[in-house]
Amino acid sequence: MVKGFDGELWIEIVREKTQKNIAVPILPKAKELIDKYFDENSELVFKICSNQRYNSYLKEIAPILGIEKRLTTHTARKTFASTVLLFNDVPMEIVSQLLGHSSITITEDSYGKIVQKKVSEQMVKLNIKLNK
Repeated sequence: MVKGFDGELWIEIVREKTQKNIAVPILPKAKELIDKYFDENSELVFKICSNQRYNSYLKEIAPILGIEKRLTTHTARKTFASTVLLFNDVPMEIVSQLLGHSSITITEDSYGKIVQKKVSEQMVKLNIKLNK
């Protein structure tokens, strides 16, 4: 964690897949979890495990939570991008940066339908306002 230009805490990493530098601001809930699990004897907050092992854990947890969908780290990533970011009006450029995509085109190709849904929702709201 580093203090960013804005005085807030950020996580800075180099993505393994693209070797691209990425910086992500730490939201308050994430900071709470970091503070709760931080071990001064380690550089890491959480133990690192492989995607395969992580997916195995998700597979175990899903039925306990009543989730029928196949959960994976990729599912979590897509959910974060769509439900958390795009549905909360975070611009596509920022989503692309946070996901570490090498170009915004990759993000648009993956999440374009979500943006179309947002456009549709906004047009319905506008139509209601205009017809009052």
